[in-house]
Amino acid sequence: MQDTEAEKKEIKRRFQLWIRPSTLELADTLYEKDNCDSRSEFIEKAILFYAGYLSAEDNKTYLPNIVTSTLKSIVAESDHRQNRMIFKLAVELAVMMNVVAANNNIDPVLLERLRGECVKEVKRLNGSFSFDDAVSWQKGWEENE
Repeated sequence: MQDTEAEKKEIKRRFQLWIRPSTLELADTLYEKDNCDSRSEFIEKAILFYAGYLSAEDNKTYLPNIVTSTLKSIVAESDHRQNRMIFKLAVELAVMMNVVAANNNIDPVLLERLRGECVKEVKRLNGSFSFDDAVSWQKGWEENE
């Protein structure tokens, strides 16, 4: 049992406990499985656990706040990871576009028209545009071919 600083300074008191023999036998059976040094430590941990349970029952907003806080941190971490990956993807895309632009003499008017057509095509495909779609579109092939 991890004692806090206040618990270490607090002196334990002995008191009489009336308990059923079957419950005492259960404590004797389980206290070593819970890594307790004594039956007394096991009973104290059980009382503290149950007190925490009752406190959580009394304070219904505690658990939802903990869950909300945990979910917010998970979403924030996921968002951070996705933003990092999108940034890396944007860098690679910029490199690729510069390589293509350096090797091709592209007319600015044709490029603007192509951009408009690409926007329409990506919208039509609901954002799911692949290299195969681009090849088919450039060749003028029908989707069903």
